[in-house]
Amino acid sequence: MANPRESELHYPLGETLPQPGEALDLAPGLRWVRMGLPFALDHINLWLLRDRIDGREGWTIVDCGIASDDTRANWEKVFAERLDGLPVLRVMATHFHPDHLGLGHWLTEKWNCRLWMSATDFNLARLASSSTVGMGGASAAAFFGSHGLTDPESLDKIRARADYYPKMVPAVPASYRRLMDGTTVDIGGRSWRCIAGYGHAPEHISLFCEEAKLLISGDMVLPRISTNVSVVDVEPEADPLTLYLDSLARYLELPADTLVLPSHGKPFTGLHARVDQLREHHDERLAEVVAACAAQPTHAAGLLNVLFKRKLDLHQTTFAMGEAIAHLNALWLKGELRRELGADGVYRFSLA
Repeated sequence: MANPRESELHYPLGETLPQPGEALDLAPGLRWVRMGLPFALDHINLWLLRDRIDGREGWTIVDCGIASDDTRANWEKVFAERLDGLPVLRVMATHFHPDHLGLGHWLTEKWNCRLWMSATDFNLARLASSSTVGMGGASAAAFFGSHGLTDPESLDKIRARADYYPKMVPAVPASYRRLMDGTTVDIGGRSWRCIAGYGHAPEHISLFCEEAKLLISGDMVLPRISTNVSVVDVEPEADPLTLYLDSLARYLELPADTLVLPSHGKPFTGLHARVDQLREHHDERLAEVVAACAAQPTHAAGLLNVLFKRKLDLHQTTFAMGEAIAHLNALWLKGELRRELGADGVYRFSLA
């Protein structure tokens, strides 16, 4: 959902964007790359950081883009024109989602370098690249069906998406270096601290440089849209929304004038304001869910029109279902809602 209070944020570069295959200088040793995505959210931001490892000069890449011919071609153009003749020394992934890890295997093989990411997301990516892990297939269709999604065409399409993740992440590097909350990484003589966040991904890693007041926020803090927080079939009673909201508090500890480098949208300042906006957004959604469940027992599919005011395609519907269940689970696990399984096999929620 678009941010109605976006005007409270400041975009230092205005409307300037890097074109595909280009890299825009943001600061000494920091370049912004932007790759296309085949979704309504049509881009991802990737970052080049000037680096030195084991006496070798080069670059660290943060996040990879999906595995596609267009993304590879755009990376090749960046390599030819925007690395100053230097190699890539390491690849870092904020989390396991396809737009962040898709070309991780290709990049690390091409440059003979190591992938750095959290252990939880690395191992989940290895599993997901050879299975579905909540992204589609029969299990996902049955899970959404148990939360009220009954449209046969949508369920058939979800069943057919069993290869959703492997298509965009066909392989994961065989080895990696682990990032954890509080880990500090020297990148080009500057210290970057890892901040683990939960709810959007199992163990998302943001990177903060105190010296330069820079935050590579990944998907944890986005300026224009709210981060997707979903429950999926492999962990049906999860409470990712509470985890996500708790994680947001970590960013209020950072300087208010930090320049945020998000995975989607434009670099911005106003970190504390954006955290407050995200909290208010979810407070409003939770209140809407409570009101709907107070009126009558309600399932997640019945909340889609309440929580999302626009027409959704299938890709958006799967995310919307996961997010609706996340809001219901948060309230249910806090004891504010009661969950009952109907004779039709559908969970409905009402006031406790």
